[in-house]
Amino acid sequence: MEYRLLGRSGLKVSTIGMGTMTFGRGKDAVGSVGVKDARRQAHMMIDHGVNLVDTANVYSAGRSEEITGAALKGKRNDVVLATKVRFGMGPGPNDRGLSRHHIITQCEASLKRLQTDWIDLYQVHQWDGVTPIEEIIAALDYLVSSGMVRYVGCSNWSGWHIMKGLAAADRLGGARFVSQQIHYTVEAREAEYELVPISLSEGLGILVWSPLAGGLLTGKFRRGKKNPAGTRHEKGWREPPIRDWERAYDIIEVIVDIAKARKVSGAQVSLAWTLGRPGVTSVIVGGRTDEQFKDSLGAAELELTAEERRRLDDASKLPLLYPYWHQVMTATDRLSPADLALLEPYI
Repeated sequence: MEYRLLGRSGLKVSTIGMGTMTFGRGKDAVGSVGVKDARRQAHMMIDHGVNLVDTANVYSAGRSEEITGAALKGKRNDVVLATKVRFGMGPGPNDRGLSRHHIITQCEASLKRLQTDWIDLYQVHQWDGVTPIEEIIAALDYLVSSGMVRYVGCSNWSGWHIMKGLAAADRLGGARFVSQQIHYTVEAREAEYELVPISLSEGLGILVWSPLAGGLLTGKFRRGKKNPAGTRHEKGWREPPIRDWERAYDIIEVIVDIAKARKVSGAQVSLAWTLGRPGVTSVIVGGRTDEQFKDSLGAAELELTAEERRRLDDASKLPLLYPYWHQVMTATDRLSPADLALLEPYI
């Protein structure tokens, strides 16, 4: 297992992280893993070198955190434990968002559910455009200074949201984001417009959620065939959305061809592509079964060739939006490495 520094922090995390959205019964389209199975899966992943475990207070309305805490009993010091805050946890008007009240209240509740004295990485799960950014950063800094949290990150923020957060942290002398958790796959490359460049420029680690797009990129979904029974897409799960199924199938064909030639799984090819992208620190994999987790672990050892990457890149290349096409036309004499992460293939 490879370990990479999380942004500009001194914290190292495994390139394969363990997601826990399948723990609990709050979202049947995802899974319903109980404590016994969760403990076995978590210990198996830790034994294979995984040290990043990611959850959220909202998963199964807190039950995922409870199961995660129970599953990690006796292993707490072996993992970097990450959770999140933002979404609704009750019916009241202050039971959601990123107010100081909600952040601190939910952190205290997460600590109890996780049966731990500290959270290694506390992530704001989504943007809150109502709460002043200074209030958000001050609340996160309080958690760090109090010892309840060691590092903070964001998730699903746009580029300008992230810059507001970083600027506020610098201005206030508060805790700075060390990472962002985003959706980024060979099929969903929109993060390359702003989120990947800002990570490279500002020193944020990139953690990737749903790196197989709910099973889409395993190779089981094929053009002209019914979606596999029991999968999220077969059940109508809409996150992440697939806007162009023909393009998706074209990408899957390349994934399957490479997997057959390398005698590996389609999932491993997809994960290896993402892990090889600039700025990516770790992919957070989930699974209902031990076999799904074991298969994902194989991606840590798979290195795609330059030709394999070119084939995947060509099949999934995005159109350049404005102002990026204009930068390619007029600004190539003064581009930074962060700029080139997006623009270099078009120059």
